Amino acid sequence: MKVILGTDQEGMALKETVKTLLTDKGYEVLDVSPTPAADFIAATQSIVDALYQHEDALAIAFDGYGAGSFIAATKHPHIIAAEISEERSAYMTREHNNSRMIALGANIVGTELAKNIVLAFLEAAYDGGRHQIRVDMLNKMC
Repeated sequence: MKVILGTDQEGMALKETVKTLLTDKGYEVLDVSPTPAADFIAATQSIVDALYQHEDALAIAFDGYGAGSFIAATKHPHIIAAEISEERSAYMTREHNNSRMIALGANIVGTELAKNIVLAFLEAAYDGGRHQIRVDMLNKMC
């Protein structure tokens, strides 16, 4: 599975930690911010552009608090994203909402929690079924 990572300056250290984790676990990582973007909006735009190019990929955005990247991501058509700060929501947003992107705040979650969040998100699978109605509704909004 391909995982797209992007960050601004505040999320750089956490992104690098997660990148190492994912590489060690055999994920294909596309790092759209080998150097930090000027701000979370630029980082998120790079992530979204990559998501549009890689339809089966999932993405993780890093910034100071997660909120900025989440807000920027949801301005794009057909991008379902979630701001996450614990493992259960990471799993459920993938399983029920078909989220392809999560946003993590480096000033909110610690290293170990971030690793657990990322793995929960990536290990979950979209259930479809009754949840597809909501996904279709979300996609019609943009």
